[in-house]
Amino acid sequence: MADIPEHELEETRAALAPTLEAAAAILPWVATPRKARFDPKLNERWMAAGKRLAAAWSERHGAGADDVRPAIFSLYAIAIETADANCLRLGEALASAADRLEEEVLPPRLIAAMTAAIECLSEAEGLEHTAFPERADHFAKRLEAAAATANPDERSVVLDQLFVDEASEQIQLMHDALAALPPDAYALATESLKLAQQAELLEIWGIMHLARQLSECINRNAADLDSPAVRQEVQSRLETLGSTIATVNR
Repeated sequence: MADIPEHELEETRAALAPTLEAAAAILPWVATPRKARFDPKLNERWMAAGKRLAAAWSERHGAGADDVRPAIFSLYAIAIETADANCLRLGEALASAADRLEEEVLPPRLIAAMTAAIECLSEAEGLEHTAFPERADHFAKRLEAAAATANPDERSVVLDQLFVDEASEQIQLMHDALAALPPDAYALATESLKLAQQAELLEIWGIMHLARQLSECINRNAADLDSPAVRQEVQSRLETLGSTIATVNR
């Protein structure tokens, strides 16, 4: 292989210099991982406790009936170790909710709040998830509101407002999915079904039926969402669902 003349090497180096300098400038940002907020072993124990609680909760009507309370208090003990305000509030809210688990009839709102909070604990990064503080605060508030409801038949204004806030965000996500080119059928179907399930847990039957009808419409016309007629039907159903959600707390 012939040697490359020195003047050509110099020209090549000069041409590459700006690119190499730019790459060198961003390498520290790329290579430096985000500093962990918690001891890795503590986070591993938190995630393991969350998985244990999720398994017990999913089997609460069967083999896991006696495991839910111990799993909650195991998680709460780890929350105390973290000395983190969000962890502590979520742990305390779960522990307060656990005190009502022996009631003969649990309020549907409490079941919905516990289900949502326990699902939050299944995030792969555990305490280190970037959204954990906000999610912990949100689900703690929801649990506190649900646990404070003395009468299972009494509607919680706070919980209803939380539902309205979440559902409104889902409606906006569906509007965005419909406006995409091509329309995002998966996002539309997923969010509409999720909304129907949330409404069912809270016994908001009118919204549940509207969301299910929207989901069925999307699944039935998934291949034709580009059609103006289909798009208009989905848009109309979305607007009806959105306006109905807005009346929940009025």
